[in-house]
Amino acid sequence: MSPRPSENGTEGDDEREEGEEEDTEDETNNNEEEDEEEDEPRLKYQRMGGTVPTLLSSDAASCVAVAERMIALGTHAGSVHILDFLGNQIKEFRAHTAAVNDLCFDLDGEFIGSCSDDGSVVIISLFTDEKLKFEYHRPMKAIALDPDYSRKASRRFVAGGLAGNLYFNVKKWLGYRDQVLHSGEGPIHAVKWRTSLIAWANDAGVKVYDAANDQRVTFIERPRGSPRPELLLPHLVWQDDALLVIGWGTAIKIASIKTNQARGVNGSYRQITTSNMNQVDIVASFQTSYFISGVAPFGDSLVVLAYIPGEEDGEKEFSSSVPSRQGNAQRPEVHVVTWNNDELATDALPVLGFEHYKAKDYSLAHVPFTGSSYAGGQWAAGDEPLYYVVSPKDVVIAKPRDAEDHINWLLQHGWHEKALAAVEAGQGRSELLDEVGSRYLDHLIVERKYAEAASLCPKVLRGSAAAWERWVFHFAHLRQLPVLVPYIPTENPVLRDTAYEVALVALATIPSSHKDLLTAVKSWPPAIYSALPVIAAIEPQLNTSSMSDELKEALAVLYEIDGQYDKAFALYADLMKPDIFEFIEKNNLHDAVREKVVQLMQIDHKRAVSLLIQYRDVITPAEVVSQLLASKKQCDSRYFLYEYLHSLFEVNPHAGRDFHDMQVELYAEYDKKMLLPFLRSSQHYMLEKAYEVCVNKNLLSEQVFILGRMGNTKQALAVIIDKQGDIKEAVEFVSMQHDDDLWEELIRQCINKPEMVGVLLEHTVGNLDPLYIVNIVPNGLEIPRLRDRLVKIITDYRTETSLRHGCNDILKADIVNLLVKYYKEARRAIYLSNEEQESRSNMNNEGSNPMERAPVLKSMDAKSKTRAGGRCCICFDSLSIQGASMIVFFCCHAYHLHCLTDSTNNITTQKGTGVTSSNSYANGDYIEDEDDENDQDTPSGGSRMRCVLCTTAAGG
Repeated sequence: MSPRPSENGTEGDDEREEGEEEDTEDETNNNEEEDEEEDEPRLKYQRMGGTVPTLLSSDAASCVAVAERMIALGTHAGSVHILDFLGNQIKEFRAHTAAVNDLCFDLDGEFIGSCSDDGSVVIISLFTDEKLKFEYHRPMKAIALDPDYSRKASRRFVAGGLAGNLYFNVKKWLGYRDQVLHSGEGPIHAVKWRTSLIAWANDAGVKVYDAANDQRVTFIERPRGSPRPELLLPHLVWQDDALLVIGWGTAIKIASIKTNQARGVNGSYRQITTSNMNQVDIVASFQTSYFISGVAPFGDSLVVLAYIPGEEDGEKEFSSSVPSRQGNAQRPEVHVVTWNNDELATDALPVLGFEHYKAKDYSLAHVPFTGSSYAGGQWAAGDEPLYYVVSPKDVVIAKPRDAEDHINWLLQHGWHEKALAAVEAGQGRSELLDEVGSRYLDHLIVERKYAEAASLCPKVLRGSAAAWERWVFHFAHLRQLPVLVPYIPTENPVLRDTAYEVALVALATIPSSHKDLLTAVKSWPPAIYSALPVIAAIEPQLNTSSMSDELKEALAVLYEIDGQYDKAFALYADLMKPDIFEFIEKNNLHDAVREKVVQLMQIDHKRAVSLLIQYRDVITPAEVVSQLLASKKQCDSRYFLYEYLHSLFEVNPHAGRDFHDMQVELYAEYDKKMLLPFLRSSQHYMLEKAYEVCVNKNLLSEQVFILGRMGNTKQALAVIIDKQGDIKEAVEFVSMQHDDDLWEELIRQCINKPEMVGVLLEHTVGNLDPLYIVNIVPNGLEIPRLRDRLVKIITDYRTETSLRHGCNDILKADIVNLLVKYYKEARRAIYLSNEEQESRSNMNNEGSNPMERAPVLKSMDAKSKTRAGGRCCICFDSLSIQGASMIVFFCCHAYHLHCLTDSTNNITTQKGTGVTSSNSYANGDYIEDEDDENDQDTPSGGSRMRCVLCTTAAGG
């Protein structure tokens, strides 16, 4: 329909606006055509087969109805064919003698109702022999069974036709009775029944009746300008219990009906309240650019069967009462639109004989699945709707495209990535992943998008080792292996070693891929490939311009894998790798370190020094020093020398004696605090050179020490006094020299300096006589704090004197105690016997406490310890006489037990104690004198016995 010109605009404005609108419309149409070409279809189509082609070859289809389990097809010959969803005929009813105009199933699909131009309405049971026929004597155009027809005894239905009456037929006690619900507004063109609501269309518009309340609900006027209903029929469809979709001419309206009904038990309806009136809202309304031959819900959108008239009779078709049969009509189209008339999809149907059909020759029906679910543009599995487009000689089935259709469409349009994503999301068969992935890879290779193809391989090839190997060699043939290497799997699956070696060799020969090679050899398990082929490919590049650090490190890793640790260490050292020390310890490469001292020091001088010191027998100090001296231009070799020689000196002061002259210079340069301890500890440096270094560095304390060692004590003293001005150090220095002349020199140099004289007085106690210094001090010399210093001298002197007396007393007491202790020790004796005799003695004394038995010493051990040369000091016989026991004193005199017993018998008898047997001497470690009874350090209870010789000597 052309837009109306603005009533308020001028003619010129109208022309300009119309021109602009036409240009805009042309651009919009072009853009829409481009979008339509790219938009994916929402439905897919197939021509119904089975027995349908045979049926329609001799007859023509007029209408269709769809139940949940079957399809009913009405023909111009008056037959009703019951078909399955594949088009195979199940039953056939010769219900009418003229064309069937409308068909309707009940909700359970057990009864089918039909009406015809012969004026009859026939209701047939599909599972029993029940059949009802009602005659109305005028052509009947529409019929609707009560959805609960099979469940209720009332057997209600509504029907209408050219007579203009809408009959409401109900079964009563006395039979079926018709009630006219509406009349007087022209023929009844369509009627639909949902729950308790009945909607019908006549020439005036659409009316809705509530059978539960027996009241009319609403009236919706026929769209203005629409063709007469007998030329272009109106179409009604209930989308749900409250939404009525009306398609009439070029207009679509969606009415929302809010009733005061609620479903009761067993599907019945009960009235909630009688005071509330039903409410009807038009929730959507729009005009189309085509004529509507059918409408059906599509989730939250609509499916519209569009009729496109020919160019010549487009304006005349509905103005003429006699349809034209010139054969210039276009293909019917199926449009998927939103409630705002946004086109989601448009498909032209290849219906047989479409050139000769008019709009009313087509009809559209859909499967009214009550349990269908639609969310996010997708139906639940098995609940997808089916649509049937019926023309006189053809039936086309339309249904939503499934996942595989979507994937195939994406592949056809070159959107491989989206297709692969759809497969990965679980859409379609799992076998599609291999097919889609392979096609996607081929597409990327053709487009030379090698990196993208490589990144896709893990998704596509997954765990197939054969597929991976095939693509590895394919990428190698294309010289594009570097982009694939990061994605090659090393487990699950593991490929043949040849595949990995080919990949690594390819990386080694391409300078830009050396970094990837290093990553690969570090991350890949060494067991899956051989390192030798890769090493052979890298070694010719050594010492060439193509040898990068990454390639060198990769070669080192390969050497390590192949067990060539010396070569690997050399490369790691050149690369300055921080973990080289762990590598050395792990593989025991201390011999190889000899040639890489400088590199190790540059990597980590502390760890390198520790390593070189630890293995100084393998790597001599001379080798270390020579390498460091030769690397002056490469690094701070002097500091490294200082670190090494210092650590070496701490471990072994003599190990680096050949380099102590150098070490003096290094200490003076890097660690002056350590120089003086080194000068004092070492004997292997030249004093003259060391003194020269100290003079150049102005190191006074070190100069003093060296001068003292050189014998130039007076010069050293002059340095202390004149340059350091430290009289305390001067006194200490002079005290260490033990030279009286040097004291005189110290006094001579300080005598004219009042402050130094005072300090000298404070530090002379124990070294010089303070009176001597006081006597030689010139008269009139003012010494600061002289009184306090004299008091301190006297106090220190007294303290020193007191300490000396105390020390002498302690010394005398210690001497006396030690003499007494020595005397007592000399008077003690040890009992000795041979082992056999002692063992017998122990067996005889098993009941005694073993802790009280003295340890037995071998007789032979005592021979060499006695002064008598192994002879008894009384009988002068050998101490080794078999079976003879002996007594040995700490004075180293030894006696036979029986000889000593006889000699001391008289003494012990006079004191009331005696020796009765030799066993009595074996019960204790020591045999003590009676004078030791009060000594806490000696055990009590043993026999008293003295050395005869020592006692005699003492007595004399």
